[in-house]
Amino acid sequence: MTTGWVAGSVRATAMARRRMGVAAARELAACPGLPEALEILARSPYGREVRTGDQLATAERAVASTTLWNLRVLAGWLPAEGAELFRLLAAWFEIANIDEHLRGLAAGPLDAGVPPFRLGSLATAWPRLSGTTSPVELRTALATSAWGDPGADSPRAISTWLRVSWAVRVSAGVEPARSWAAGAVALLVAREHVARQRPLPEAAAAAAGKLLGAGWIGSTGLADLAERLPAAAGWALDDVTSTADLWRAETRWWARLRRDGKTLLLRPAFDRQRPLGAVAVLAADAWLVSAALELAARGGAHREVWDALA
Repeated sequence: MTTGWVAGSVRATAMARRRMGVAAARELAACPGLPEALEILARSPYGREVRTGDQLATAERAVASTTLWNLRVLAGWLPAEGAELFRLLAAWFEIANIDEHLRGLAAGPLDAGVPPFRLGSLATAWPRLSGTTSPVELRTALATSAWGDPGADSPRAISTWLRVSWAVRVSAGVEPARSWAAGAVALLVAREHVARQRPLPEAAAAAAGKLLGAGWIGSTGLADLAERLPAAAGWALDDVTSTADLWRAETRWWARLRRDGKTLLLRPAFDRQRPLGAVAVLAADAWLVSAALELAARGGAHREVWDALA
């Protein structure tokens, strides 16, 4: 135990309270329109970034930006080992930046796109990646970073590789998060390999095997895929037999993340457990709030959908 972990664990418990929670998010989802929902959100822990006149996409990005800011603040309270842990966990925001960078490269220099997330010390390789001027150059830069070589320079190959590479690194470096990582890759395979019937790019498929084994490649449907997966990954597809219900599998993944995060926050030790729990509950809350905003934007009359989400 070090002073840094004690301070970080205490701070993590306090930081985890900067969320709306299920009850407040339900109120958000029930709003008759997006303006009313934004009025509530602007008075919530997300008010730092959200503006009452935002469009839906802008508001959702503001929710994500608030979460990233909280992670940056909390990382500053942790010792070097904890800051490295948070850099790994915050890599989702770098993936989002790279996806937008790829879109901008395809669109051309006149398309300004959306501003990148401000990663600060939580960046893995973004400052160097952001300066690339072609997918080929981006692939080369990724190959010499912690992300590794995507194996090809198409946007799909790069985007898919980033998600699988991240999951593999999280699984290897964060023991409590192994089931989260494996379940996330199982969902990715279910969407791409089964629902869209698009084989994963070669490099991503090989990396996915580190978490899913090799049997999934020959799967022909969701039930078959679930049977071929190890328990650490297959839980994400339990009782999902139709591709139309994959959204329910995704909500199950987020519900487990929220539940496991709360458990980690209750751990008495002053180590990485509580900070990890804070990341989990903050991320799950941001997802739930974004879903609530979408329901509000549709008129707020989707109780059955909300019940499944929460």
